[in-house]
Amino acid sequence: MRRKTVLSHPQPLFSTFPANAVDARRPAWRLAVLPAMLAALYWPLLAQAQVQSVAIAGKPKTDDKNATTFIQAEQISGRPDRFVNFDEKVEVVKGNTTIIANHATYRNLEDEVDARGDVRVTRNGDCYNGDTMKMRLDTNAGSVLNPTYKLLRNNGQGGGDRIDFQDEERSTIFHGTYSTCEGLNPDWYLKADTLNLDTGLDTGIAGTSMVYFKRVPILAVPSFMAMSFPLSDARHSGVLPPSLGSTSNGGMEVGLPYYFNIAPNRDLTVFPKYIQKRGLQVGLDGRYLGVGYAGESNFEFLPSDKETGTNRYALNSIHTQTLMPKLTMAWNVNYASDDAYPADFASSINKTAVRVLPRDLTFMYAETFWNVNLLTSKYQVLQELAAPITPPYDRLPQLTLHGGQFDVKGFDWAVDTIFTSFGHPTMVQGERLVLNPQVSLPFIQSGFFVIPKLSLHAASYSLSNPGPGLGDHFQIAVPTVSVDSGLIFERQANWFGSLMTQTLEPRLFYVNTPYRDQSLFPNFDSGPADFNFAQMFTENRFTGQDRIGDANQITTALVSRFIESDGEERFKMAIGQRLYFNQQKVTLGAGENQSRSDLLLSASGKFSKTLSADINLQISQTDQESVRSNFGVRWNPGPKKVINAEYRFQRDKVTPDNQVKQIDISMQWPVADRWYMVGRSNFSLQTNKLIEGLAGFEYKQDCWSFRVLAQRFVTATSTSTTGISIQLELNGLAKLGSNTMDALRKGISGYQPIN
Repeated sequence: MRRKTVLSHPQPLFSTFPANAVDARRPAWRLAVLPAMLAALYWPLLAQAQVQSVAIAGKPKTDDKNATTFIQAEQISGRPDRFVNFDEKVEVVKGNTTIIANHATYRNLEDEVDARGDVRVTRNGDCYNGDTMKMRLDTNAGSVLNPTYKLLRNNGQGGGDRIDFQDEERSTIFHGTYSTCEGLNPDWYLKADTLNLDTGLDTGIAGTSMVYFKRVPILAVPSFMAMSFPLSDARHSGVLPPSLGSTSNGGMEVGLPYYFNIAPNRDLTVFPKYIQKRGLQVGLDGRYLGVGYAGESNFEFLPSDKETGTNRYALNSIHTQTLMPKLTMAWNVNYASDDAYPADFASSINKTAVRVLPRDLTFMYAETFWNVNLLTSKYQVLQELAAPITPPYDRLPQLTLHGGQFDVKGFDWAVDTIFTSFGHPTMVQGERLVLNPQVSLPFIQSGFFVIPKLSLHAASYSLSNPGPGLGDHFQIAVPTVSVDSGLIFERQANWFGSLMTQTLEPRLFYVNTPYRDQSLFPNFDSGPADFNFAQMFTENRFTGQDRIGDANQITTALVSRFIESDGEERFKMAIGQRLYFNQQKVTLGAGENQSRSDLLLSASGKFSKTLSADINLQISQTDQESVRSNFGVRWNPGPKKVINAEYRFQRDKVTPDNQVKQIDISMQWPVADRWYMVGRSNFSLQTNKLIEGLAGFEYKQDCWSFRVLAQRFVTATSTSTTGISIQLELNGLAKLGSNTMDALRKGISGYQPIN
């Protein structure tokens, strides 16, 4: 009866099944009626009586036709061939069903029990209490009057006028209530004329119903909508909780998503949303997962935007699939109807910051020592008048062949062959063929390593519209020799009273690449590489394949770590710099003539189990000023207690007004019993503007929680949007309001849900 959950999703509020749909399923099996040993019934009164048939080793199974019926009581009387009366401390057990009462009558022919007085029924861990009960033990069909109940799976509980049991898993409560709160006066409860509970499908379905919170009705549901709620974490089709929010761009927003649980590995969510200033937006989100394939697609459409008068839409689709052994295919398709779509409809700065939308289709075939990759890539650029950007080149297509093998008689080798056809609406176009073979001979021991390496970059260009005075064919071949080496020393050291292992790791990396004039070559995909600890140990100071930097340089670095006995790194510090023996001639933009690179400094550590910090510095060696710096600290003294603070600086020598100076502070902190404050402020000291901020509070009770969250983030160079979200989470029933969890998890590092 259990369904395998493959895709996770919020539980639906309303089922797609009508209220009486649960009655359609009938069990294909029937519990056997076993004879009881009732010879003692000929005695008119028995002070202690037990009625049972054959003793069974272990727990009886409900689908065993030979399951034994156990009955015991203080007094017993009646006719053994018709009925038996039991009085005082009556207990009836068959399979996973147990009945306890003050009085009971067992009818042998019908295999039926009538119980009276403090009746308690337990079925598969679920408990039902009432005044009277009638049940057929062979089918588990019956009823309880004036019942209260408690479910094992999710602590669901309530009461009603009557409970009818259809079988071992299904029951119907008339004029009943449902809640996951403890006590006689729950903080919230669902009240309905009928409640159909199916523990086999882990679903509850209500007829005409009302949700009460603090005794105030907050949601009314007519019977034709068949309100549904989960009895476990399994997924079910139905209407998801309504969403309610407000933004400065769109005004009030009200949504009512509908969830289709198509199959255990497929689902679809339809989310109509009314936006006050824009109109009715309809979205679709479909997910699927199977053997050898997986994907998700999202589509949003808003006809006749009230603000622009145009149709607004956006599409995102990702897919991966194994077509045959060793052959895979993938796509990543993104599209927006206009440049302003993310700024007008995005719910976070992560989405508004995306201005280049890729459309990629990839095929890859892989063998043990080689693979081939075919890529077709186009881009949609969402332009902003105040800050236009140059569209990247389309790749129509790009074919990559890679081969390589480790430890071939001590040598490692690899060869990359890349053919690309570049397209662009306004700039030079053409084809490029790149061949990049390399071979190395690693010497690696426990305390040192030396890796000499020889590589070659060979490229050929064929241009279709090079422009006046420029050639249409170019070739280049650039060899590179490098040697990477390092030592690793260890010793026992004392770190504030704790014995640890300290390492000292000096490293030298030499690169020699001769100069080749590339000033007339096109630039399809190259740019200056970001200078950091990872990049300083690479041969080329440019990204892409169109520029190969001349080099006669050595990189020096020193790293020291403090490592605890369990292997955890407690503290790390590093320093590195690159020394140039020749002037760099290959440049993109303004060239640099210096003998040393910027100095890199880095340190990170855990001062205690709750306090950690890190610092990164890039210091110019020409003017002794900081080019880039980053300081961060985190204090996490306990569950749901975290404070993060970070300062970021990046200097712009060309345009000082564009330099980055930001303070980013975020937190989650309890401020009173059950009350938590959440917030984040990413503030620019350069422009005196808030880049991204959120503030709110959370309140947690045992069976519900409440959140209020205000957000503000930049949508364009000179515009921002503000939104307010409210969410009431009723455990085991629904989450009412807007989804605030994504914003909290992404905005506050170390955030922990309170519920």
